[in-house]
This record gives sequence, structure tokens and C-alpha cells, in this order.
Amino acid sequence: MSLTPEQKSAVSTWIAAGDNLSAVQKKLREQFQLSLTYMDVRFLVDDLNLTLKDPAPKADTSDVTKAKAPTPAPAEKKGILDKAKEKLGLGQVPADDAGTDLNADALEEDALPPAPGKVVVELDALTLSPGAIASGTVTFSDGVTGKWVVDQYGRPGFTSISQPGYRPTPEDGQAFMQELDAALRQKGF
Repeated sequence: MSLTPEQKSAVSTWIAAGDNLSAVQKKLREQFQLSLTYMDVRFLVDDLNLTLKDPAPKADTSDVTKAKAPTPAPAEKKGILDKAKEKLGLGQVPADDAGTDLNADALEEDALPPAPGKVVVELDALTLSPGAIASGTVTFSDGVTGKWVVDQYGRPGFTSISQPGYRPTPEDGQAFMQELDAALRQKGF
């Protein structure tokens, strides 16, 4: 479809003003009674060698010395592991006597080797269990070991435990979920 010079000029003006393809499509229909598909409008903009303006300007990443303005913290969104923690009653993190969140020290603890009596979670390099996105081993504070998996829905579970009928203490259960969460985040999950 060919446009008149007046129509091409109007499209150029709209794009220069920051209109997106949907707005251009609507204006062509309203002002010129031209019914074009979204893809037709996209091709038209390309044919006219016009560049759409981004709604949000992109940051200049060429100079890494420029300080980046702090972004506001996003509203806390509960992930799959957070929901599992709540289901197991492990959602609350206790505070110490000073009233500070005990999770604040977790980052510093990760750099240290595991202390005896601490829950240790290890992630497998390859996950071969069908339907699992991650797997690994855990050693609870009392020395009982187990194999865990996280299925494609994000649900953690155990495939085997070294002591039949074993149930970890609530503290070990909470520590397992925290260590699992940290290990998965470190691997990009």
C-alpha cells in the first residue's frame, strides 16, 4: 500500500513525537480511514526509515565510572521456595535479642567453611532426576544425610534420607530451606 506524501509526513511527525506503533495504527484509521495491521504499520515505519523512541531511556553503559542512581526496592515478591517455607511453617526468621534479623549475617556466613553441627546443602553439577530442575545433598546438624530435588514446579523434596523415618528439627528444616535458597540463587535459579 502506498501512502500520499501528506500521510507519510503525518506518520513521521507522530513517530518523532514518540507515538508507538499502536498509536500510529489508530491515528491512520481515524484521520485517513486507512486500516492497516500492526505488522503493516511496523513495515511502513521501517520503509520510511523512522526510528521509534523508547518509552524509557536506556542507561549509558559505556562509562562504568558513572554512578548509578539507587533504584527503589521492588515490592517483595514471594518465590516458590518462600511459599514452600510458609507451607512447612518455616517462613518466619527469628530475630536475636537486639531485634535484628538473623538473615543479615547469612551473607557473611556463606563465605566461611561450614561449622560442625550446621546444615550443609550442596548442589549437584548435573540434575539427572526426571522432572527436577535441581538436585543435591544435605547434611543436617545431627549428621543425617539426604538427597533432595526441586521439581519443575519449584517444590523441594527428598529422594532419600540415610536414616529411615527421619524428620529434621524445625531449626534444621528452616536452615535447610535457607541454605537451599542461597545455593539456588547463587546458581541463578
